[in-house]
Order: sequence, then structure tokens, then C-alpha cells
Amino acid sequence: MPKISIIIPMYGVEKYLRRCLDSVLNQTFTDWTAICVDDGSPDRSGQIAEEYAARDKRFIVVHKENGGLSDARNVGMQHAMGRYIMFLDSDDFIHPQTMEIAFKMAMRDKSDIVAFTYDRIYRPRLMVLHKLGMDTDNVVPWGMRRRYNIEKIETVVTDDIWQYATERVHNAGNKNRKWLIKHCQVWKNMYRRDLIADVPFIRGILFEDFPWWSLVMLKSPRVTIVNLPLYYYIPNFGGIVLSAKQLRIMQSLCVGIKVAYQEYMSRADDYQMAMWQEQFMWYFINSALKKTRYIKSDDEKRVARTEFLNLKKMGVLDNVPNEWYGLRNKIYEYIK
Repeated sequence: MPKISIIIPMYGVEKYLRRCLDSVLNQTFTDWTAICVDDGSPDRSGQIAEEYAARDKRFIVVHKENGGLSDARNVGMQHAMGRYIMFLDSDDFIHPQTMEIAFKMAMRDKSDIVAFTYDRIYRPRLMVLHKLGMDTDNVVPWGMRRRYNIEKIETVVTDDIWQYATERVHNAGNKNRKWLIKHCQVWKNMYRRDLIADVPFIRGILFEDFPWWSLVMLKSPRVTIVNLPLYYYIPNFGGIVLSAKQLRIMQSLCVGIKVAYQEYMSRADDYQMAMWQEQFMWYFINSALKKTRYIKSDDEKRVARTEFLNLKKMGVLDNVPNEWYGLRNKIYEYIK
């Protein structure tokens, strides 16, 4: 049984896949398996992964019909035998010491989750280069060349994830702001497999990370926070805003809110519910409402209003924190 299994869904990524898989192959930590899930990719992604598997048995390739990112991750979990699980999007890549650092901290602190972060310089750097019409495919992040002395890495260990996890962008008044686990991307953490084995991703929606992360937090995991930029992700350079796509995003956010809300209503204590609503739920409700500005057709507008009306009927919009009264009023105005 490997110590770490890293799940890599693949769809239409042959341009970036070798860099992704090489970043796994070049890890200073060697006791891993990479579960490469070919989600019915129309390009050579599956074949490229098979090339790596032929050279190194730690790469395991699973081919399946297209079912979307959530389905691919769920299938990956079915094949993952590692004591710990990581997720890596196949157009992204990781620092060579990512697994070494995460596993060392997990063992030292007996942690369920080790949280790191992504390189916040690399992404805007690529955006600027793209805007200038320059090459972005062969840009090596400056941080990739750095080597960390693990014994000197600063961390925070907590049994109260709610004091650190947040969707807030600005946290100037938060005493823990240096150590915050911002946003819900699943690829910024390493997880104990037993913690997440019974938490599947919701199939068929976008922003599936939000409800998944919400349910993982509900288990009150012990977390080691490593404030290091160990993940590198490629920005989406497309800027097209389509009405139908915005409706789908809005519906996906509402599905995630409803699923998580129902779980919190049945399982959360008062503290967990209050913190989740304040730090996460209302931010995603706000994001969903913002999408309505791009929804143009009357039929799509009716669908959008129905989604918010259903949230209201479920009681999601009750017990609103003071800072979100204005948002709730906007929603009431929108659905009347």
C-alpha cells in the first residue's frame, strides 16, 4: 500500500499533461501512486498517461466514458489505496517537495489534512504574458527552483478548522490571516484517505469543490497549515461570458448550497453552522446572484428565479448575519 495516492483527472489536456506527470515523477518523496483517470478524453491524454505507466508502475491509468470532473475524481478514489490522498488537475503541476513536506507534517502532527497554498505570482505572471501575446507554455515558476529545509518550515496545527478556513478574500482584521485556508479548491491539501472516503463529489455540477470541502470540514479534522506555495495552476485565458453557461454555474452553486445546507442542518452543531454560513455559504449565494446579471433569455431568468425561490423555501436565507442583510434583500427583490 503506497503512502500517498494522487488522483489526476484527464480531459483534453495533452498540451500540459507531460509537465503535470513529470512534476509527480520528480517528487523527492517516492512512495506514491498516481491514479490517472482518462475521462473519455478526445485527444491523446490517455495514450500519454499509458506511456508513463509503461515506464513506471506507480502510474495507474483508468479509462472511462466522459462523466465530468466530479465523476473522474470519484472513480479515482475507488482506485486509490494510499494512506493519504492528493488531487492534481492535469493542466497544473506541483513543487518537487510537495509530497515530502505534506507527508512529513502529517506524520509529525498526526493530522487528517495538510493544507498548503498555490503560487500567487505565477498565475498573474502568465496572465500578463498572455495579454502581451508572449509564450506562456514554457514559463517555469521561480518557486520551482527553491528547496525547503523541512525542519525549518513554520506551521500551525489546529483542531478547529473553522478558525482558519474561509472564503473571504479580504481578511485584514483576522488575527490568523497569515495562516488562513482560503477558498475551497481540493488540490491545495493532502487528506487522510479514511477522512474523505465516504464523501463523493457531486456529479454533473461546476464548482463541485465547495460542497465537498464543506462536508469534509464538518468532520472537524485536525489540520497542519503549511503556508508555502507548492501548487502551480494554469489560468483560463478564455474570457467568453455566455448566458447559458452563467445559468449552469448559478445552478451548480445553488445545488452545492442546498446539499451542504441539508447536511449542516442535520449534523452540525451551532458553532459549525454559524461559521460555515458566515465564512462560506453567503459568499457562494452572493456569487450565484452575481451570475444573474449575465442571464439574458426570459426562460433562463425564470429558471434562475426558481433556484433562489427554492433556497428561500428551504430556509437557507433565514438567520442571515448582519453583513448579509443587503444581499438577502436583493434576492427577495429578484424573486418577487
